[in-house]
Amino acid sequence: QVRLVESGGGLVQAGGSLRLSCAASGISFSINAMGWFRQAPGKQREVVATITSGGGPGYAGSVKGRFTISRDNAKKTVYLQMNSLKPEDTAVYYCNVLGGPHWGQGTQVTVSS
Repeated sequence: QVRLVESGGGLVQAGGSLRLSCAASGISFSINAMGWFRQAPGKQREVVATITSGGGPGYAGSVKGRFTISRDNAKKTVYLQMNSLKPEDTAVYYCNVLGGPHWGQGTQVTVSS
């Protein structure tokens, strides 16, 4: 059974930082590309960052230079370091095994101005 558990969200002022974690179980983590997505109220879910099995990152233009995705295969965990946060980053953040149907419960990130 695939399980993805996100954590690390919270309330932060603009310009602040948060580090999100996503712990995976039930999958061969090291061979899978992973991704972080977000969904703001009234908007569609969008990709934020991806990371290949080899650790190669990719970023949405809106977060490039501010967010960093990384992974620890031994811990079966993918991280999202978010710096210089903006109010428009406010959303529920989810991780995903890229191309797969499984999603975690999400973690709320709220950035106040």
